Amino acid sequence: MGFKSDIEIAQSIKIKPIREIAEALGVDNRALELYGNYKAKIDYNLLKELRDRPDGKLILVTAINPTPAGEGKTTVSVGLADALNKLGKKAVVTLREPSMGPVFGIKGGAAGGGYAQVVPMEDINLHFTGDMHAIGAANNLLAAMVDNHIFHGNKLGIDNRKIILKRCVDMNDRQLRFIVNGLNGRINGVPREDGYDITAASEVMAILCLSKDMQDLKNKLKNIVVGYTREDQPVTAGDLKAEGAMAALLKDALKPNLVQTLEHTPAFVHGGPFANIAHGCNSVMATKMGLKLADYIITEAGFGADLGAEKFVDIKCRMASLKPSAVVIVATVRALKHHGGVARADLDKENLNVLKKGIPNLLKHIENITVKFRLPAVVAINRFPTDTQAEIELVEQECKAYGVSVALSEVWAKGGEGGLQLAEEVLRLIDSGENRFRFVYDDDMPLMDKIDTISREIYGADGVDYTPAAVKEIKRLEELGFGHMPVCMAKTQYSLSDDAKKLGRPKGFRITVRNVKISAGAGFIVALTGDIMTMPGLSKQPAAERIDVDATGKISGLF
Repeated sequence: MGFKSDIEIAQSIKIKPIREIAEALGVDNRALELYGNYKAKIDYNLLKELRDRPDGKLILVTAINPTPAGEGKTTVSVGLADALNKLGKKAVVTLREPSMGPVFGIKGGAAGGGYAQVVPMEDINLHFTGDMHAIGAANNLLAAMVDNHIFHGNKLGIDNRKIILKRCVDMNDRQLRFIVNGLNGRINGVPREDGYDITAASEVMAILCLSKDMQDLKNKLKNIVVGYTREDQPVTAGDLKAEGAMAALLKDALKPNLVQTLEHTPAFVHGGPFANIAHGCNSVMATKMGLKLADYIITEAGFGADLGAEKFVDIKCRMASLKPSAVVIVATVRALKHHGGVARADLDKENLNVLKKGIPNLLKHIENITVKFRLPAVVAINRFPTDTQAEIELVEQECKAYGVSVALSEVWAKGGEGGLQLAEEVLRLIDSGENRFRFVYDDDMPLMDKIDTISREIYGADGVDYTPAAVKEIKRLEELGFGHMPVCMAKTQYSLSDDAKKLGRPKGFRITVRNVKISAGAGFIVALTGDIMTMPGLSKQPAAERIDVDATGKISGLF
């Protein structure tokens, strides 16, 4: 039997009608809104009916800093949920919706892999239930209303040079990062500099993911700061009377999406903020729905414990009053060798010396979870066929010396069966009583102290340098009363530092904050570090070149 791609595996397995998945989960047909036979939305009002039901246990899956060698965080999340169900536990997995930018860019499909996938993977990776488009439409409606207000006399006195809201599109398109619009005469608007973010980085995305109900959504939308007046006062979406129409566009997008894994485990796939330039977690609504409907809920936060996990804790858990019961830290031997400095072409060769040089990256992520956040953790080694026993044993020894257990994950090849060892260790951790959960900084700390704490404690930096523009904006935001908000760091995912080339566990570096931006609706401050951009570009050979559809409508090339 030859090698099967992820999409070939997904297309080869018969999946159940989504009504059956919902019924097994305990979701009544009244709350189910079908999008064909295999995907559905769940009415968020169901949460009100379930409010007195006790919550299940929340399990976070995070990872080391990602590499081209691959880690498989989503794959492990799916496989762990399948494994828990095999052990007789009622489990669900909650994931983010893939952005079409990475799908057509460097990453390809993002619905897990091998025999640990959520399906229908083609729909999930492409338009799915239209949430991304609704978010983009709501964001761009607000942008249009800003420029329309200026065109029709600018009663609010918005300063053209101080508009911070950008338009967005769900695609990697570097050409749109900086544009000039409103050209060719007065009838076409007022000329000004503008730009686009990718939809996953928009504040509307963050708001959708952090809202607890429709009224909360509207309140958050109302607080979006679109820019400033000539007197330096903030102008909001509420000032433009935009929140009602925006919420109308988002009324269906707010409802969590229900799909299934290849082993028919229920899966909520809802919301998709990036973790390097946004807060990197699926929706609060989907998470809370999972907690009410299952005994164990597995969720993943984007990239490593320096980004997604930090924001999961310090932003999502803080705002939604969540407390993780255990954490899984995913690593691969190949990725650790990459962090140790080995060339990509040599990743399949045993090299214990290079592996040992890369393991400190893993140890820092362990430290973040177990020491900084004081949560019990297990390292999941996502096994590749080329891993040698000596390499696996070396990783196990180093982790155990650090006081953390290790479990092999073979869910890519074996599905839930390959995650039983990991599932059993997660259950042991939950019952261990080692959970002393805490945030890494307090609400009342000044913004610079919050940024400094994250940089020193989570990244291991020696300190933070600020551009004059960043210092000025931080001072203004604190004067405007936004200083109590948590900080969402925008930083490269490839390194603990803000320099993507610094692999492993770098020492003696400082973080550079070049600017900060208020996301008052979402409820956090974004600190832009290094050369991170909120609109990615396509690679030289994007995944889009490999994706196709045949005469029957069958899609290929999505990994």
